[in-house]
Formats: sequence, C-alpha cells, structure tokens
Amino acid sequence: MTSGYSDVNGIKMYYEQYGKGKPLVLIHGGGSTIQTTFGRIIPLFSKERKLICVELQAHGRSGDRNTPISFEQDADDVATLLKNLNIDKADIFGFSNGGNTALQIAIRHSGICKKIIAGSVLLKRNGALPQFWDFMKNGTFDQMPQPYKEAFLKVNPDNKKLLTMYQKCADRVINLKDFSDDQVRSIKSPVLLINGDRDVATAEHIVAMSELIPDCKLAIIPGGHGAYIGEITTLKPDYKTSDFIIPLIENFLDEKLD
Repeated sequence: MTSGYSDVNGIKMYYEQYGKGKPLVLIHGGGSTIQTTFGRIIPLFSKERKLICVELQAHGRSGDRNTPISFEQDADDVATLLKNLNIDKADIFGFSNGGNTALQIAIRHSGICKKIIAGSVLLKRNGALPQFWDFMKNGTFDQMPQPYKEAFLKVNPDNKKLLTMYQKCADRVINLKDFSDDQVRSIKSPVLLINGDRDVATAEHIVAMSELIPDCKLAIIPGGHGAYIGEITTLKPDYKTSDFIIPLIENFLDEKLD
C-alpha cells in the first residue's frame, strides 16, 4: 500500500493505492473512511487490480472547505485526483453516498469512466420510506455509529472536525436533491446497481433507476446497508469473506464491452 495527499480543488485530498492491474476507484460512504467501508474487501480486489481509494472532503484525513458537501463537488474532486495521478480512465465503485458520487462522475466526467458500480444509492427522495426521513430529521450526533467516530478520530484526532463532518453529512442527506431523470438517462458508462433487500432505498426505487440508465445491470442482495461488502456497521463477528459479492462485481468488470 502507498498513500499520499493531492492538491484537489483547494483541499488536500488523502488517497491510498493497492495492487497492480486495471485501475478501480473506491469511494466510501457518508461519515466513513476508506477502511470502514472497504477494509474487508480491499485485500480481495487488490489481487487482480490497482485500487485507488479516496477520502472525500471533510472525511478522514482529507481537508475541508468552508462550504457544504455535495455529490457534484465530490465527483469533481475525484476526477481531479485521477488527473493528478495520471489515470486517464478507470472503473469506479462507490458505496452509499459514494455511489451517488460515482454516478455524478459518470454524468459530469464521462470521459474518465469505464464501468460504474453504485452500491446502496438513493437518487430521489421518494426512494426511501418516510420513517427514514423522520430518523434523519430528528437524528443527533450521539446516534452516529460509534465505529465511524472511532475510525475518524483514529486518523484525524480532532473532535471539532468530526462534529463538522457529521453535520455536513446529515445536512446533505436531509436536504437531498433528486437526480433528475434526464441526468440518470445521460449516463453512458455501463452501470451495476447493487442494493440490499433491507437497505435505505427500496427495491422499487433501485429497479426504477435501473430502467432509466441506458446500460444497466441490477443486483438485489439479501441483507442490509452494505452487508454485501462487509461495511463495518454490518459486520458479524463470525463473518467470512465468502459472504461478500466480490465475484459478482468482478464478473461485471471483466465482461467485454460491445
């Protein structure tokens, strides 16, 4: 593993690289670090691929701006990072908010995208049940998953920055703006949408989005938000790597384009 910081649109962005081969970018979920989202599957993917793992604005070791966070800005930041690393084109796997960012990269920077895997995304407000919005509206910092807090402070021991990151993430979700149908239809890259059958977004929402994307495959996996990749808040003590859907993702990535 190598790691570093890159000057990206006014912030220093932290990244890690693993393995060799075709580049695959990993974009973590909201409130997370590289390791909380992808720590269990990085060793599996890096056997065959070069991984570029990022930490987004205000998250983990990356810098922040005096602005709200947005999927559009995150997409621009990842695109700039890849340019700085001299990576012309890559496959991209984003989870949760990172999946929204991956799709924004496909919309805003289509030239750098090969294939997109978007896991557990929520692209429209009507895609989640009303109780989700009630939970978000009434949520507090105390309810932030403890593994996220511990992971942030392990790499950035600043409680004030942790609280700022939490608030920015919460505000982005509470004020979620729908991806328009035209935006989703404009995605040119092949896309694999993945969702748990007990996820934030309903299966009906993910099916509807898959029908808008011109070249899209869909996988509904038993389990909750990120259990299919070992996201840290879903981990069971007796988990096995065979529980994760790496072969499904690799098969999608290895399929030849028409």
